[in-house]
Amino acid sequence: MKLVFAGTAAFAVPSLRALHSAGHEIALVITQPDRPGHRMKMTPPPVKVAAVELGLDVYQPDRIREASVVERVRLLAPDLMVVVAYGQIIPPAILEIPRRGVLNVHASLLPRWRGASPVAHAILAGDGETGVTIMTMDEQLDHGPVLGSRAISIHPGEDTPALTERLAEAGAELLAETIARLDELQATEQDHAKATLAPRLTR
Repeated sequence: MKLVFAGTAAFAVPSLRALHSAGHEIALVITQPDRPGHRMKMTPPPVKVAAVELGLDVYQPDRIREASVVERVRLLAPDLMVVVAYGQIIPPAILEIPRRGVLNVHASLLPRWRGASPVAHAILAGDGETGVTIMTMDEQLDHGPVLGSRAISIHPGEDTPALTERLAEAGAELLAETIARLDELQATEQDHAKATLAPRLTR
């Protein structure tokens, strides 16, 4: 299947590798620009590092909603787009391009913990379990219908980085399984009345 992948953070790297290992044609990897890191040295995002290692075409626009980005995706005519921890809202003009839609890997059991920091919020709330969800993206935040989810127990004393790493691997595995079964799966609408929010945490 011909894919466009959009991701930035380390959480997205296992998903990118899983799609590559499954033999999908990853026509383009969209990731955010390099940012100043230690001692202000420009540092590439983890997804860029992985994509270059895999020999994939990388594109780093400042804003994904720019007309030039939309046109580049349109010209590729992907069957499917996958978004994992990209860090920007995907505009409707891109959501409507892929023939099979746009899938997202989210690090919670939706509709619980919609937003940018679901792992930290699950730990802070004392949740005994969390998980990963594969959904079809729509124009609202973490709102689209669900294709699959997988629960994971939160270990006593587990911190956000450790849990995020486990969820990243689980999400990659579930993503590959979901795409392999895309023709037979039925998306299920979320129970929006049960939604809780996980806004970005600041120190």
